[in-house]
Amino acid sequence: MSEETRSDTYAELAAVGPYGVRPGHALITMVEPHPGQEYAYNRWYEDDHYYAGAMAMPWMYAGRRWVATRDLQELRRPEKSAVAQPVTAGCYLSTYWITDGRYDDHMKWTVGINKRLNHDGRVHQSRTHVFTAFQDHAATVYRDGAAGPRDFHALDHPYAGLILQVIDADGPQARSELLDRLRTRDLPRALAGSPAAMVTLFRPTPLPGDRMTYVKQVEGVDTRLTLLWFLEQDPRTSWADHFADLENLGGPTAHLELLAPFIPTIPGTDRYVDELR
Repeated sequence: MSEETRSDTYAELAAVGPYGVRPGHALITMVEPHPGQEYAYNRWYEDDHYYAGAMAMPWMYAGRRWVATRDLQELRRPEKSAVAQPVTAGCYLSTYWITDGRYDDHMKWTVGINKRLNHDGRVHQSRTHVFTAFQDHAATVYRDGAAGPRDFHALDHPYAGLILQVIDADGPQARSELLDRLRTRDLPRALAGSPAAMVTLFRPTPLPGDRMTYVKQVEGVDTRLTLLWFLEQDPRTSWADHFADLENLGGPTAHLELLAPFIPTIPGTDRYVDELR
């Protein structure tokens, strides 16, 4: 006999509220499996958690996992990062889009389901959350204007790489000014002629008080911007030519906290696990 799923309530919920395709919010989570747990962590995340803890949830409509092999980790900057200590920590990155206007609905569900998964022994504990934050979409800048995939396609399009960039401003007003400068001037210049097709910009939001205890509260809520660069080439092939100056992006009042390249995982496989250390 099947469990009660309150199907009638689902029908009522589907008839109300926003349901556009714009990525109004994101979950960006960078995790370090404990030494010796790399294979077990990868299989747990791919075989169970990516679906039961993320994609099966309401309003989380796109996702992609990324990995930083050891040679990619060694490209990271700055050496003293406010995000990752050491800067090489966090070899797996997961990115998810959440429907604009559905953040509160999704958060109530995600807290509930993660409590249930934890209770049922379906959470891999041998890992550290290096950088985990829900974020509000602030802007998207495209290299080719109206041509090519849009930001709502970004996690399904077969991009060959991604760069996670975290920048801090001196305060809320300085962040607003930094966002405007990046959107209108610095990012269009950096994208021109580069292998990056787009950059999405996000502002972090605080995690709820009833979050899982192994996830630390988000820092820099009023001062930080998170940038995701979607690349049409492996970042290793163009790092020196196109991305060496990204630490200066935004000018002297923008403080780089992390610049980290990744490549996509191959779902259903343990590809790259033996290249993490």
